[in-house]
Amino acid sequence: MRRAVPILLVLVLAACTNGLAARQARLAPFIGQREGVLVQQLGVPNRVYETEGVKYLAYDEGQTEIVPGSPGYPFGPPFWGPYGGLPPQVITTFCETTFAVVEGTVRSFSFRGNGCG
Repeated sequence: MRRAVPILLVLVLAACTNGLAARQARLAPFIGQREGVLVQQLGVPNRVYETEGVKYLAYDEGQTEIVPGSPGYPFGPPFWGPYGGLPPQVITTFCETTFAVVEGTVRSFSFRGNGCG
């Protein structure tokens, strides 16, 4: 079991890296598009902020998952009762994607959060 944890961690990190590249590739075509195209495709942003001629449109997405725990292992006398095991875990991921719009045209995007990849 202890050997499986590092292997699982490597697989999860590799999936995150691939997920980030996929997200970037999916959003890259919006660069150079008009703001209206972005809103038409992604919907109304969660937040809009404008400063010094740059409008920032922020889109939020999140997910909560419950990973079931594992049962304990019963032992015989004198150690009656379950020992070991893990409790369930709640894992929450969040990603904010912010687009920078200058003169009505999407110029760039950036990510923030633990669920962007």
